[in-house]
Amino acid sequence: MTATHTSTGQDFILPDLGEGLTEAEVVSWKVKVGDTVAIDEIVAEVESAKSVVDLPCPYAGVVTALHFSEGETVHAGQAILTIGGEHGSAGGSAAGSTGGGAADDGAADAAGPAGGEDVVPGTALRSTDGDDTPPGPGEESEGSGAVLIGYGTREVSGAKRSGRRSFGKKTGSAQQPTQPQPAAQAPAALDTAPAPAAPKAAPASAEATAASGAGKLSRVVSPLVRKMAADNGFVAKELTGSGPGGMVMRRDVMDEIARRSETGTQAGDAAAPAATASSADTVIPLTGLRKVVAERLSRSRQEVPEATIWLDVDATELLAAKKQLEAKHGEKFSVMSLVARFVTAGLQKWPILNSSVDEAAGEIRVHADVNLGLAADTPRGLMVPVVHGAGGMTLRQLRDAIGDKVDKASTGRFAPSELSGGTFTLNNYGVFGVDGSAPIINLPEVAMLGLGRIKERPWVVDGELTVRKVMYLSFVFDHRVCDGREPSEFITFIADCIENPIGFLADI
Repeated sequence: MTATHTSTGQDFILPDLGEGLTEAEVVSWKVKVGDTVAIDEIVAEVESAKSVVDLPCPYAGVVTALHFSEGETVHAGQAILTIGGEHGSAGGSAAGSTGGGAADDGAADAAGPAGGEDVVPGTALRSTDGDDTPPGPGEESEGSGAVLIGYGTREVSGAKRSGRRSFGKKTGSAQQPTQPQPAAQAPAALDTAPAPAAPKAAPASAEATAASGAGKLSRVVSPLVRKMAADNGFVAKELTGSGPGGMVMRRDVMDEIARRSETGTQAGDAAAPAATASSADTVIPLTGLRKVVAERLSRSRQEVPEATIWLDVDATELLAAKKQLEAKHGEKFSVMSLVARFVTAGLQKWPILNSSVDEAAGEIRVHADVNLGLAADTPRGLMVPVVHGAGGMTLRQLRDAIGDKVDKASTGRFAPSELSGGTFTLNNYGVFGVDGSAPIINLPEVAMLGLGRIKERPWVVDGELTVRKVMYLSFVFDHRVCDGREPSEFITFIADCIENPIGFLADI
């Protein structure tokens, strides 16, 4: 949609999302037209392919327009809302709260592959023995929390714009000239009074629209909507949109996909080969986080000459030490936190495994700090939150940091900074009841340790057959960085720590 603003209005431009991301979906609005907001007040919750974040407003004043509805996609460089003077009026923009995107078909292209360290094959942040929720630290501190890049607590006076870099087109920018534009170039403005609510138009199929003979095409703002339709064999602008002014929204494309799946309508134009879809088929667009996962896993598998080694380990003594530790201190310690502590010690012994490959520079970068990634199965899909500075933490500190990630994994709400900067990943797939795996390396890291389930198995101890608690360790590494010696020594060290945790004390 298009909105008119006063000369003193300030457009809140969606900032650069970072790491190759160019779009986000409005999850919910925290304000409405006419509300007065302060600098850094949370005005919206948006979801990118990496995380759900709160959006703090960099301006103070009255909300005069909301340019996107909940569920719509906004691109970096587009105005998401407009703020009037601090004591200004919200008149003339009331209809903006229900409007669609504020850009034309020249909006920014859809996001490409993200470059963060957030996708690896993995499972939950849980201990393989069932003690999977160690107590984390207190609630998050009050404030913006997870926020987008480029906006913080910096007041902007008057109508002066900040020096932040923006991308794409601005809509209704405060820097536009105030003199009237020629009629042929002026955008269509909204009425100053709220219009009566019109009934929601039901989306029509591409075939029905073409048969109507009207010869008119609907507006499609989002490249994501256009691509989603093209991937499913039809053209988005041939649909009848349910958005403002007949704009085609994501929901219209999803409805058309569902309709085609149910009726078996051919997906494609009249010249395409005939195809019949089963009514039992379900079409799931490869978008958002799932798309990023697919791209990064494919790239890792194509580029990295990986190798996997594994060991079966007697974890009986580790579980006994865990119980003694909990009895002595009256606190919970998960198997995950104990193994994580062994891992950080091992990476200090073999730092080449705590590195990354920079292909452009033709070099291997060995990292001074251990930033431990933890593969997590969340409601949003596979994510890898990172415990930064894990190498310098005590067992208790590491336990608390992991507990914090466990708590957040239940919702998938991580700040962008929590999903980047990892140097090594710990992957606990044993919680799904499997013994082992050959996981895919989480680029740009060069190695990953996987933990299998703990199960009672026959085991030989001092020449006698007995029953012990046994688990499997698997270790995948980038063969460009090292040969078999360092990985073998590392996994053997971890196994020794698990089988004889008391002996670990000699190394710390």
